[in-house]
Amino acid sequence: MNETPFKLSYILASCMYGTMPLVEIVSEVPKIGSQHIDIWPRVHGNQREQVESMGHEAFAELLKTHGVKLGISTRFDLGPFVLEKEMEFVHEFGGALIVCGSKGPSNLEGEELRMAVAEFAEALKPHIAVAEKHGITISIENHGNALIETPDSMKWLIEYTRSPHLGIALAPYHLPDNAQLVAQLIGELDEGLSLFYAWQHGMGCQEKFPREQELMQMPGRGSLDFAPILAALKRINYSGWTEIFMHPVPRGIPIMDSTEGVTDEINRARSYLDKLIPVVY
Repeated sequence: MNETPFKLSYILASCMYGTMPLVEIVSEVPKIGSQHIDIWPRVHGNQREQVESMGHEAFAELLKTHGVKLGISTRFDLGPFVLEKEMEFVHEFGGALIVCGSKGPSNLEGEELRMAVAEFAEALKPHIAVAEKHGITISIENHGNALIETPDSMKWLIEYTRSPHLGIALAPYHLPDNAQLVAQLIGELDEGLSLFYAWQHGMGCQEKFPREQELMQMPGRGSLDFAPILAALKRINYSGWTEIFMHPVPRGIPIMDSTEGVTDEINRARSYLDKLIPVVY
């Protein structure tokens, strides 16, 4: 029996285009080999606000015109406990994920961390139940200086919630620059992995660097070897979205000077990842 070829399913992050008009960004989605968009609000973009300004009917028509679907609404601004209205929005447009950060103390270790994650998981359960009602998943990003940051915290969160409607949005940027560590974590998260950010630390995103240095966060530009990571995704039969990603400085500007330039840079990173896939077999 022939094995189904492994491939990545991409989704476009609207914030990569800064605050460019949504009507321009949606038309770029098919150009990166995707049918889905991740809508971001301020400060990273403002496309979520643009949706409300144009109205939901106009947004639906815009998506239909370009053969695009809403996949994700990213709402770090809301956090994990005030998502019910956003769940209604995502459900309305047939989306699958809401991405947000965690809530709780940071810089914990050992038993203190485990107990804090258990408490967070318990507090999440009513919200996970609402997500289930809407047929969507709450995806918690491992973020720097957050409760859910380290591999242990991610694994414990999945263990304590045990729901297909709660997952991890895995950002290698916020982990040590170690491909084997990321690959091992992917295997341990398994079905708990709900989104993979193709994003590495590079030179970081907290201070302004020349563009070539900022772009080192992108796959194929920095030092992170994505081949072991893709192999790990293949081993778990990962079928979720991969989001090619970086943060510019300051937030809210596009990663390149033009819409075409942003799309070209995403496609350069996509080509790098796709060319690695035969290596994982």
